[in-house]
Formats: sequence, structure tokens, C-alpha cells
Amino acid sequence: MADAAIAQAKSEQARNATASEDSSAARKSAAGADQYQVVRGDNLWNIAGKSQIYSDSYQWPLIYKANRDQIKDADLITSGQVLNIDRNASSADVAAAVKHAKTRGAWTLGVTEESDTAYLGQ
Repeated sequence: MADAAIAQAKSEQARNATASEDSSAARKSAAGADQYQVVRGDNLWNIAGKSQIYSDSYQWPLIYKANRDQIKDADLITSGQVLNIDRNASSADVAAAVKHAKTRGAWTLGVTEESDTAYLGQ
């Protein structure tokens, strides 16, 4: 009888561990597909240029726009932030983002540039 109880307990532990791993994997795959966690030294330009993001640094405004609720200044992001990555941008959205990146002009850290505000309004 004791052996049966031990076997049942081990079975429940294994089932709980598998459920926990499945839940963790789901969060990781969701984060990997649609989100990016900022690490020290990151900026939108470098993030957009990563192969798992857009492979094109000029597309950084897409990240800025997708996270306008948490990024006030495109030049100021912090380690630990979790950014949404827009995987469904239209070709027109991509073109507008690249145009903005190429024509943005000078910037000041801690200040939202007028051109950024105009871009977000598109």
C-alpha cells in the first residue's frame, strides 16, 4: 500500500513539473515571437537590426510606435523593459518607419522630438 502511495505521489510530481514546464515554454515562445526584453546597452536602432527582430535598423520606428504607451522618448529605453514587436506591419507602415528613421534629424536625450510625435500621429 505504501508503494502505491509513493508511486502516486511521484506521478503527481511529474505531472505538475510537466505542466509547469509547458506553461513556462508558452510564455517563452510568446515572448520570443512578439516581444523583446531590453538588456543593458540596447537602443531601438540595435534592437530593430537584430536578425530575430527585423534585420533592418531603419525599422526601429515600428518598435517605437508599437510601444508608444511605454516609450516617451525613442532615445531612452531601460534594461528590463519588455517591448512589443509588430510582426504584422504593412509595407506602407514599414516604408513610413524607414522614411522617418532616415529623416528624423537631430535628437536630444529625454526630449520627445517633434518629428517623433508627428510619426506617431500617422
